[in-house]
Amino acid sequence: MEQSRAPVLEAISAFHRRGDVSFNPPGHKQGRGIDPRVREVLGDAVFTSDILSMNALDDRLMRGRVVEQAQELMAEAVGADHTFFSTCGSSLSVKSALLAVAPPESRLLVSRNAHKSVVAAVVLGGVWPVWVHPHFDGDLHLSHPPEPEDVRQALTEHPDARAMLLISPTDYGTCADIAGVSEVCHEHGVPLVVDEAWGAHFPFHDGLPQWGVSVGADVVLTSVHKMGSGLEQSSVFHLRGDRVRPSTLRACEDLLGTTSASVLMFAALDGWRRQMVQQGRPLLDAAIRRAERVREELDAVPGLSILGREIVRPGCAADQDVLKIVVDVRELGVSGYQVADWLHEHAHLNVGLADHRRVAVQITHADDDDTVGYLVQSFRRVVTASTDMERMPEVRPPRPGALELETVMLPRDAFFGASETVPLEKAGGRVAAELVSPYPPGVPVLAPGERITSEVLDYLASGPPAGMLIPDAADGSMRTLRVVAE
Repeated sequence: MEQSRAPVLEAISAFHRRGDVSFNPPGHKQGRGIDPRVREVLGDAVFTSDILSMNALDDRLMRGRVVEQAQELMAEAVGADHTFFSTCGSSLSVKSALLAVAPPESRLLVSRNAHKSVVAAVVLGGVWPVWVHPHFDGDLHLSHPPEPEDVRQALTEHPDARAMLLISPTDYGTCADIAGVSEVCHEHGVPLVVDEAWGAHFPFHDGLPQWGVSVGADVVLTSVHKMGSGLEQSSVFHLRGDRVRPSTLRACEDLLGTTSASVLMFAALDGWRRQMVQQGRPLLDAAIRRAERVREELDAVPGLSILGREIVRPGCAADQDVLKIVVDVRELGVSGYQVADWLHEHAHLNVGLADHRRVAVQITHADDDDTVGYLVQSFRRVVTASTDMERMPEVRPPRPGALELETVMLPRDAFFGASETVPLEKAGGRVAAELVSPYPPGVPVLAPGERITSEVLDYLASGPPAGMLIPDAADGSMRTLRVVAE
């Protein structure tokens, strides 16, 4: 195919040239009805290009195959057999994938460091999760992806499992051995789904970690808005091989997705694919060089420590994305939450992740010497400012293995069944009826159907006073918890 083309962008341009007058949605009529105060903030272009796929981007019967061509170009660019665009984020993509591989009440292997959207898919799909637990590093208080032998053991113990869901890379930039896990899954005749939301850039540079599709994964989900040039909510999921039928995957996406998909998101995905094919190597070369320089400069700052290649070893990570820079601030005597808040308020610099001892930032092809220079300067400022920061209560992280809770009830039944709210201190031994996910990264500490332990309760109680955000729980302060009614 001609990778210099961008069918969605070309169709929008043709719409503008024709001067179409629309009597269909959206109701703002290409910006003519927009409040001038909105226009002042958002500008004109976002509205003039906000058109329907049907009878605007394409004709009524979609004979131009505009979006299909864009998806085919993306598939060719990354080596997939089929590619589907999603405008509801990878949260929808992962739900579509899991519905396609695991029917209700079947068993599904799931890496327990999964994002809450994965657990939501488990709830909606009505499947029994077989949690494949990551390796918890007690020194770093960090979970590393499960290894092939962990998956082999789980499949041996649960030969009726229908598929495996793996997370790689994590929010901390640590990567799983996708090739090894894929080999184990295929030996047992099950497909591998990889939530590679943070790895959309991997196919376009051989100096980055392995790309799931290229090493045997059957379905790979990517959030192009995270490390690429997609608009927020833009996601792509890729299919390779014949273990998952494309018609089934498409039908599941259609079941969950919007019927009013944003052409703006399609256009950004289309343009990003063309940019990466034509210019990705030099752009990512420059990003990698800048990231390595930032790592060196921040690691030299007293009180800061950068998560480096020392974690790439057996029992830890199989690889690491150099563009995700994880800064440990524990030597400063303050939390990652405090550092993130100070940077936002005083340096107007926003980080991607903060936990009780770290913050994480990402370098992309969009950064330049000025932005990374400001990043380093801002961290030097926060180190100086940390001496005057209030000493907050400490988070009490659980010991290794304490988050490996027993699933005693189908998550769907626990979530949708009769429940009651109890004080946190009385929730020990009860069955969770809700998701409880510190965010970011949004990995649930409690999933519906799990038996709650006192150690987990102690950890959760210590979080909010220290600055932890728990947005999905009914009570984000963690004074109460929703549990299955007895």
